[in-house]
Amino acid sequence: MIPKMNFHTHTTFCDGKNTPEEMVLSAIQKGFKALGFSGHSYTHFDESYCMSKDGVKEYQKEIQRLKEAYAPQIAVYCGVEQDFYSQEAISDFAYAIGSVHYIKKGEKLLPVDEKADIMDRDIRELFGGDPYAYAKVYFETVAEVLKKTGADIIGHFDLLSKFNERQTFFNTENKRYCDYGIGAIEALIPYGKPFEINTGAIYRGFRSQAYPSINFLKEIKKRGGKILLSSDSHDCNSLGFCFEDMVKLAIEIGFQSTLIWTTNGFEEVGLKNSVF
Repeated sequence: MIPKMNFHTHTTFCDGKNTPEEMVLSAIQKGFKALGFSGHSYTHFDESYCMSKDGVKEYQKEIQRLKEAYAPQIAVYCGVEQDFYSQEAISDFAYAIGSVHYIKKGEKLLPVDEKADIMDRDIRELFGGDPYAYAKVYFETVAEVLKKTGADIIGHFDLLSKFNERQTFFNTENKRYCDYGIGAIEALIPYGKPFEINTGAIYRGFRSQAYPSINFLKEIKKRGGKILLSSDSHDCNSLGFCFEDMVKLAIEIGFQSTLIWTTNGFEEVGLKNSVF
């Protein structure tokens, strides 16, 4: 049975809306057994969304305080969401989520999830209007995210589709798009690390499907990949959002278990009889 828990959680230390303590109290109220924090790692080229250099130490100190204060009620972990282009170390964290928020074109770092008009501009001006050339660079970067970051979890695998609910930029059935995504999946599978089923974009109204898309989840299952549930929470209300539906979907696709993070690392638990 899957206990209620979430390991992708943001707070006011980066781009979240609630303090760590508010998130812990909300998780306890919801009946969570564990809560893992994953503040955005410092990126020197864009400080608008991530933890500051000094803030990282304060973040670690505060999560440790909460871990001790609420130990009888909930297990608290201090993790980090490590961006592909971050230069910071991850050794001081319980775990790391490896994520690609930018792609590189020449010397420029381009955000893939900031605004739809930014993506539109970059595809037109830097990729000759070819969205699949853009997708190729994105998925080639994702294919290297574990090698580059040393992370434990693969974050929002197809984040580039955040603004693509109506197939605005990419036809997700297009052979080039599918081949690039499958290529990244095949590069990541040998690491044995879980792909998070991330419901954050559903909660925020951008998508009707989680990351990865159903088609990519099927490809992950076909290749023996592992999964982990994630709400990518930036506020209290989103904790565990849509997990019950995601469990049902995962079972329909053929997954029998999910991974959870514990003090001893990953533990595999069955999907049936979930408490969500």
